[in-house]
Amino acid sequence: MESNLTHKGYIGIVSFSADDELFFGKVHGINDLLTFEGTSVRELKKSFKDAVDGYLEACAKLKKEPNKTFKGTFNVRLSPELHQKAAITASRRGLTLNDFVKKAISFALDNEKEVLKY
Repeated sequence: MESNLTHKGYIGIVSFSADDELFFGKVHGINDLLTFEGTSVRELKKSFKDAVDGYLEACAKLKKEPNKTFKGTFNVRLSPELHQKAAITASRRGLTLNDFVKKAISFALDNEKEVLKY
């Protein structure tokens, strides 16, 4: 079961509050906090689309880039054992650890359904 919505290339990750009997979510891929909610699936979808459209309109008026900025660098936290195995495997293949991680991420994205089974 998918628990996300898409509109104009933006993704809304959806949750449900049983206590409040309310669907709610957050839009990912932007620099700001943008939420939406609804008491039915139809209402939730409309709220999500309205939130994205309103956000894009506001960004256009403010001449602000709506998409989240990615620098291309991030920290990965591993166990020392996994770090050592990755470093040794990369070295054996004549790769830097950084290149090994890039290849592993590319492989995982290209084979997402298979990789995420584990």
